[in-house]
Amino acid sequence: MNLIKILRSLILLGLITQLTGCAVVAVGGAAAATGTAVVDRRTTGTLVEDQTIEVKAIKAIHENAELNEQAHINVTSYNTVVLITGETPTDALRQKAMELVKNIDKVTHVYNELTIAAPSSMTSRGSDSIITTKVKTKLFADKKVSGIQFKVVTEKGVVYLIGIVSRAEAEIATDIARQTGGVQKVVKLFQYTD
Repeated sequence: MNLIKILRSLILLGLITQLTGCAVVAVGGAAAATGTAVVDRRTTGTLVEDQTIEVKAIKAIHENAELNEQAHINVTSYNTVVLITGETPTDALRQKAMELVKNIDKVTHVYNELTIAAPSSMTSRGSDSIITTKVKTKLFADKKVSGIQFKVVTEKGVVYLIGIVSRAEAEIATDIARQTGGVQKVVKLFQYTD
């Protein structure tokens, strides 16, 4: 499978996962990207760019033998701002991952939240996935905010909230995350509309 097919598949998967758990009505069979763009505050072009940044970052990290073998790294792009989470065994590898991601075309800022440690266990990652699911479910269930406006990333019990939101929406989402079982800390990486 060539890189273009992989990229298209990841974009489609990303757009579909953005729609999970919410009711989006697309007029007359419009494409998934259009349905997402109607409720997402990012432009359709930015949605695609975020997926492209993630694919390029993951590819660059996997092509670096040391990072690929010794580290556990997650890359999340939202409105061309990138969050890197996970673990590297040394600060040199942490900085190497930062440089690789920072140098990707269209990246406007990188939050490097990599910790210097051995890669986390599958149990820890599974626990983080459960926390993310619980926070997302609560966001989608809340009538004061639109869950689609938030990207949620959890690493070692730390929940990172990302989105283009008002300050009021940010506070509601932060409170929801803080009140979710298993959450150790909430980090707000919002871009504010007001």
